[in-house]
Amino acid sequence: MNASSRLLDPGFALTLRPMRYPQFYEMYRAAIRNTWTVEEVDFGMDTADLKQKMSDADRHLVERLIAFFATGDTIVSNNLVLNLYQHINAPEARMFLSRQLYEEALHVQFYLTLLDTYLPDPEARHKAFAAIETIASIRAKGDFCFKWMDSVQQLDRLETREHRRQFLLNLICFAACIEGLFFFAAFAYVYHFRARGLLHGLAGGTNWVFRDESGHMAFAFAVIEQVRTEEPDLFDETMQADVETMLEEAITCETQFAEDVLAGGVAGLSLKDMRQYLEYVADQRLRQLGMTPKYGVANPFDFMDLQDVQEVTNFFERRVSAYQVGVEGEVAFDMAF
Repeated sequence: MNASSRLLDPGFALTLRPMRYPQFYEMYRAAIRNTWTVEEVDFGMDTADLKQKMSDADRHLVERLIAFFATGDTIVSNNLVLNLYQHINAPEARMFLSRQLYEEALHVQFYLTLLDTYLPDPEARHKAFAAIETIASIRAKGDFCFKWMDSVQQLDRLETREHRRQFLLNLICFAACIEGLFFFAAFAYVYHFRARGLLHGLAGGTNWVFRDESGHMAFAFAVIEQVRTEEPDLFDETMQADVETMLEEAITCETQFAEDVLAGGVAGLSLKDMRQYLEYVADQRLRQLGMTPKYGVANPFDFMDLQDVQEVTNFFERRVSAYQVGVEGEVAFDMAF
């Protein structure tokens, strides 16, 4: 492929025909089929679970979890608008990013509704929304995100190899570490409660968020693979080392969060198993990036294996009545967990 048609060339391509990257357009179309609304999520049983069936330690985990949710997707949205949309130079790719921005806003609405439902006290809600400033374990995750956002904030155009490398590291961070590790750890907590017969409303909405996030990651990894095809020299030993360091930092942040949320002792979850799960997921992300796995550990959570089966049943063996549009397609859950 000649230099004039590289995906990360500076500029603002506008021509959809002939389409250079039809795979991104198909991802956009798939995302449109995967449409849902927050109003369809039923939290009716969750409030009773929180009051009557859950321990103080369980409730502490839930409150910390939704405090992270309150700002996590907003950070992702900001990076998408300020960095990704500017530099991924294909109109069909920007169509997908436009749809992703809508989905991130939908997630923010979902978590806003979740907070208002779970935390009826206005002061408690205020503290949850301020968590990125007041709770150390959440602030550490926020600082990690902002470090990688800031690393490319001053790049108006990707003029050099080093600029494109900086941009790739930002994209990898948000796909593999934030959406692909921080949020997947959060999903594990949610599905742990569901395995105990608790918080089915939260789990139902999370199913749909999970579907969206899987699509976001698939798009980001497809962009990275396309850039690897066009500019293989960017993917050298230094890139692998930098990504490994990035993932290790993300695991450290998420382990600190686990120490916080599991501090009271949550039945069926241990810090050791959560750390192993994070390492397992990190290896999945390295494989998706075409890089050598580092940790070589197994998934310690049987309930996540059950999640694979349940999601296939829920999404692909029947039409989902709660969706506005029937969902079609396939998803590889061994990549996700």
